[in-house]
Amino acid sequence: MLPADLTAPALRVADLLRTRGQTVAVGESSSGGLICAALLSVPGASAYYRGGTVVYDRTSIEAFLVGATDMDPGRRGACEHLATFHARSAAAKVGADWGVGEAGAAGPSGNPYGDPAGHTWVAVAGPQGALRTRHLLTGEEDRERNMVAFAVAALDELAAALAGPDA
Repeated sequence: MLPADLTAPALRVADLLRTRGQTVAVGESSSGGLICAALLSVPGASAYYRGGTVVYDRTSIEAFLVGATDMDPGRRGACEHLATFHARSAAAKVGADWGVGEAGAAGPSGNPYGDPAGHTWVAVAGPQGALRTRHLLTGEEDRERNMVAFAVAALDELAAALAGPDA
């Protein structure tokens, strides 16, 4: 059902989380639930997956994530600050060790902030304030390909954080 581009990094993340005995939560937007779907596609996901949400506009951000941390989500979408807010808030809401956030513009026409299609920020927040962020510009107008690329980038950043020396 999901492309191997998504399932391969999800398997790696699942193995790392299980080995560490840690959990993850997700707050994503323009990847449309693909990060969550990839993590849940691995058998035994209940050992490490705490939950996730697709927050696609200000109303859903306020309903599902605001109040989880002292961090202000800000007013601009598709930026590093908002992806970090998504990651930290998702983890805090459900008591996960790690949080993954994504905020972007899948396309084809970008977003109200003037960002091009294929633009996203992903963030991974972890224990003791650990934080990794990544900006991705695919150069693509294809919405579905961008959504997959955004989810892969988020999973890759999570895997790197889990495997890294600071994790």
